[in-house]
Amino acid sequence: MYLIIGSDGEIGRALAAGFRAAGMPVLCTTRRTISAPGWIHLDLANIPAGWAPPAGTQAACITAAVARLAACEADPDGAARVNVGGTIALAERLTALGIYTLFLSTNQVFDGTVPNVPADAPLCPVSIYGQQKARTETALRAMMARGAPVGILRLSKVVSPNMQLFTSWRDSLMDGMSVRAFADMTFAPVPAAVVTAAIAAMMHAKAAMVGQLTGPRDITYLEAARHIALRHVTDPALVLACSAQALGLAAGSIPKHTTLNSGFLANTWKIIVPDALQVIDGVIGPVA
Repeated sequence: MYLIIGSDGEIGRALAAGFRAAGMPVLCTTRRTISAPGWIHLDLANIPAGWAPPAGTQAACITAAVARLAACEADPDGAARVNVGGTIALAERLTALGIYTLFLSTNQVFDGTVPNVPADAPLCPVSIYGQQKARTETALRAMMARGAPVGILRLSKVVSPNMQLFTSWRDSLMDGMSVRAFADMTFAPVPAAVVTAAIAAMMHAKAAMVGQLTGPRDITYLEAARHIALRHVTDPALVLACSAQALGLAAGSIPKHTTLNSGFLANTWKIIVPDALQVIDGVIGPVA
C-alpha cells in the first residue's frame, strides 16, 4: 500500500491518479472531513497523538504543504505547523515503523541566483516558504544520516494537462483578445506525469537520498504566452508584458533561475523533463 499525504493538492491528485492507473494500491489523506473508500483524514497541523498509518503501508509520500509564498508570509507560524512541525513529526512516526517516506521539497530552498544547482549545494532560501522547507529538509537529512528510510525530492513548477493559466491564454488569444504575462518571472516547468514517474521510482527503490527534478531551462511567462500565440497562429502583439516585481509579491517570488541539476534521476531511471516549450505544448493541446 502506498500512502499519499495531501491528495487534495495538484501534485497529490496527479500522483494518486497515476498510481491507480498503474495498478498500484493507494490510500490518500485529506485534512477535510471525509468518509469515502480510499481516503482517510489527516491534518498535519494537528496530528492526533495516537495516529498510525494503516496496516500494510509500504511507503508514503508527503505532498501536503502550505505552498503559496504569500500565505506563508502572511501567517508564518500557521504555515510552519504544517510545513515544519507536522511534516517532521509525521516522517518520524512513519520511518520509526520502517515505512519509507518521501518528502516533496522545492527549488525555493535556494535563492535562484544561479541555474542548475547541484543537490549538495548549501541551502540559501529567500522566501519564508523556502526557509520552512529548508528547515524540514535539514531535519530529514539528519534522520537519513542515522539510517532512517527517508528521501527528499525537490521540484520546480509542476504543470498539469489543461492548466487553467495557459489554456485561458490560448482561448483569449484565439478570440483576438490580449493577455498579460510577466516578463520578469521565470519557471522551468515539469509535467505532472513526469513528477509521478520520479516519485514512483524513488518510492519503489526506497531511495534514501536527495533527488531533484526541474525543466532543463528557465523561460519567462512572457515567452510562454508568446509561444502559445505563435503556435495558434494569433498575433503575438496581443501578448502584453507586465512586471511581477511591480506587484510587490512575497519575498522570493521572482528568482532569476528555478532550475536544479536533475542528472541523477535522468541517469538512474531515465526520468527526463522536456524543454519548457514542449511542456507548454502538452498543456494547451494540439493546434486546432
